[in-house]
Amino acid sequence: MSKPGNKRSWTEYLWIASILYLVLGVWHILFAWLGMICFITPLVISIIVGNKVYCHRYCGRGQLFGKLGKRLSLNRPMPRFMTTKYFRYGFLAFFMIMFLCMIFFTYCVAMGTEDLAEVLTLLWVFKVPFGLSNTGGVTPWVAQYAFGFYSVMVTSTILGLITMVLFTPRSFCVYCPMGTMTQGVCTIKHRGIKNE
Repeated sequence: MSKPGNKRSWTEYLWIASILYLVLGVWHILFAWLGMICFITPLVISIIVGNKVYCHRYCGRGQLFGKLGKRLSLNRPMPRFMTTKYFRYGFLAFFMIMFLCMIFFTYCVAMGTEDLAEVLTLLWVFKVPFGLSNTGGVTPWVAQYAFGFYSVMVTSTILGLITMVLFTPRSFCVYCPMGTMTQGVCTIKHRGIKNE
């Protein structure tokens, strides 16, 4: 965060990118592929640098929850079970299973055994028809991956907004799958350094 009198850093405006991502995905579903930046960058940074600087400085979604939470959050402590490693790694496992199912369905579309499903699956249960984007002329599996990945990103945003309101503004950061993965990478990296 910038100090009084100092120029604000560009990193303090990354919350705008999170809003733009959600808006662009509605405008055209292929913009959902941009979400891969938020999927790959934290892992690359944690592997190279060995810390969670992405979560603390570059995560636009965390910033967005922080800003909205100033007005909307009840600022209650999270239930103890949600802060345990069992919950965090359990949620990560569930999240990864859903992600692998999305990859598998994309593969089926690529192989021609399934048709392109122009739907968003919110909270892994609710299928919302989403024919706003013209996917004509696009390879079906490319569009299918976009629908699946956008569903994942919107679902995680909804979960973050719910916990933002019920608990502290950035409570999603406690159990965020990307945060859990980068924490795991950092732990392994530092363990390796100590053993050298």
